[in-house]
Amino acid sequence: MKIIKKILLLLLIIFIIAQFFGPEKNAGDLVSIEAFFKETNPPEDVKIILKESCFDCHSDFTRYPWYNHITPVNYWLADHIKHGKKHFNVSNWEGNSAKRKDHKFEELIEMVEDRSMPLNSYTWTHTEAKLTDAQIATIVDWAKQVRFKYSLEPKPE
Repeated sequence: MKIIKKILLLLLIIFIIAQFFGPEKNAGDLVSIEAFFKETNPPEDVKIILKESCFDCHSDFTRYPWYNHITPVNYWLADHIKHGKKHFNVSNWEGNSAKRKDHKFEELIEMVEDRSMPLNSYTWTHTEAKLTDAQIATIVDWAKQVRFKYSLEPKPE
């Protein structure tokens, strides 16, 4: 029994020390998203949906919840954000080709329609981010219009 108490005490000490360390946070602001908004021209209702359901993981602007101050949860969240930005990052939108932008919107449509985005693990704690059928239709309609715009752009030879 004494060994179990020592192990638990050691684990508690490690947990307390770990609280002084954490991953780097996104330091961006909504200005980093302006180029994306300007180019894709979303209506106001789409902007609201994007801000509530997408930008925390798919931009340099993240609204961190209170539990992000707890290690190891903060590392788990940082990993989600890192992967989200790797696949679709609106903060570096200008650096992408029209072909890539079109492909990203194709993926956006697919993932929103099949409800794999936003992630369930995100909507558990951000219930406002869960999309209704009407919101999904709104996002998909807008994304299809954006894809059409990209299809009209000349392709590099």
